Amino acid sequence: MIPSKQILIEFDPKANNLSQKKELRDGLSVVLQINDTLWVANDETVGLEKLQLLRDEKGQPFIKAARHKHYCLYDYLKLPVDKSKNPKDLEEIDIEGLAYDGDYLWLTGSHSLKRKNPDTTQNAKTIAKELGELSCDGNRYILARIPVVNNKKRIELVKKYHRASKCYHAAQLVGDKTGNELIKALRKDIHIGPFMEIPGKDNGFDIEGLAVYGKRIFLGLRGPVLRGWAVILEIEPKASSQKHSWLKLEPIGLKKKLYRKHFVYLDGLGIRDLCIQGDDMLILAGPTMDLDGPVSVMRWKGGASPKKPSVVTAQKLQKVFDIPFGYRKDHAEGIALFASDGFEVDSLITIHDSASKKRQIGENSLLADLFDLSVSGTTR
Repeated sequence: MIPSKQILIEFDPKANNLSQKKELRDGLSVVLQINDTLWVANDETVGLEKLQLLRDEKGQPFIKAARHKHYCLYDYLKLPVDKSKNPKDLEEIDIEGLAYDGDYLWLTGSHSLKRKNPDTTQNAKTIAKELGELSCDGNRYILARIPVVNNKKRIELVKKYHRASKCYHAAQLVGDKTGNELIKALRKDIHIGPFMEIPGKDNGFDIEGLAVYGKRIFLGLRGPVLRGWAVILEIEPKASSQKHSWLKLEPIGLKKKLYRKHFVYLDGLGIRDLCIQGDDMLILAGPTMDLDGPVSVMRWKGGASPKKPSVVTAQKLQKVFDIPFGYRKDHAEGIALFASDGFEVDSLITIHDSASKKRQIGENSLLADLFDLSVSGTTR
């Protein structure tokens, strides 16, 4: 499907100093709209980027996002790895999921191990040696929520605020730089456990999507893919009664497990992102590991509120549309519902990792795609 429109995202030129290895616009992994703001993140930083959605000179609906503001997550959360004095030495979170429930902005790191990507210009012995090097970046083990002040004057992240005698506070899943409560539980899982010590890009455990519906959080896995079946984990985090800055998982699965599993047949593809429309789950399906390949948006009807662990066959899924992809570039990484007028959803926005040169405008801007949901025949 060809995008119906594109939206220009303009970053502050100073923002590139916040990225460790590449330009901010060249590593976007998540996207989210909250009223007239657009939120994105680069997966090699420890921050979120907020942009204001603007109208063009002819008064057309939002086609540009500018007035960039950076939020360092060390200011709101106790990240597993201590903060470095040098911004370029901050250990990345590898943010792969972003969602908003009306009170909190939720985010997740990939929770995956990393294998070194060697420089192919080196000699064979060095390449082989580096391919054997694995790392465990502690900040990847973060699943958290941050309060959002959302009124007519501003939309801002805050560490804590009070409204109508209720306190809203930032909190994260109990854990440290070696894992968290979810990781500990999954190590014993019959399906996922064997993949916990395998790097994400080797079909190991790798979270790449997050959606929220009521009290439940859904986590889409890029890997493992099991004989063509992708996995969605369902959890219910709850604030600890002892320490408000921590979240604990409620037992929701069989035999009081802390999670439920949903197997979704995507014909060998993994899950690159999730978002919810009504009572349905929209799934961005794309290649697992480090591959180029087909990318599609699939609809799981009723997937936002499953009554029990699910096995979703291909016949139970509806293809919304395919998304164009490039060779070693333009990998669709994030999707979100998009309202051109700020209120009524009419499109799906997609952002890309390894953005091609044709997407890069000037020194600090990027084009993202908008797909018209009305012409796909999938709006509810």
